[in-house]
Amino acid sequence: MKPINLKRLIIAILIPEAVGAASALLTGNIGETYRSYNQPPLSPPGIVFPIVWIILYALMGIASYLIVEEVKGQDKEKGEALFFYALQLAVNFIWPIIFFRFSAYWVSVVVILVLVALVGITAIKFKALYEPAFWLLVPYILWLLFATYLNIGVAVLN
Repeated sequence: MKPINLKRLIIAILIPEAVGAASALLTGNIGETYRSYNQPPLSPPGIVFPIVWIILYALMGIASYLIVEEVKGQDKEKGEALFFYALQLAVNFIWPIIFFRFSAYWVSVVVILVLVALVGITAIKFKALYEPAFWLLVPYILWLLFATYLNIGVAVLN
């Protein structure tokens, strides 16, 4: 591993953090909306979500930084991996808007399933290029699976 390029690392982390913040701004009052739902068992308190997402976005950013900085030569594979990373980030951006702002629960189930698939593809591509980047995405995948359960639960109960 070469020395850390702090400027690039910060930019890599700020990109997904900014996507999450922009999505939250466009979503509206997530906390109030969340409390108004009939929720499935195991639903965490609302305060858990922003904390978890800040951490997950940082891990995503670090993973993308590692792919950019540590992978040399495999330009086609690296480009494909980063394409799927950007695509999953775009879908991640729209999911809360569909779920919270428009209350389109079943549409958001489809969107989150697409998101899970895209993150899975991204993780597989990252693993093929630089395994530590893959491991940084594992908590994200696990959280998305839990979020899928919550999304389906809200869709059924509301």
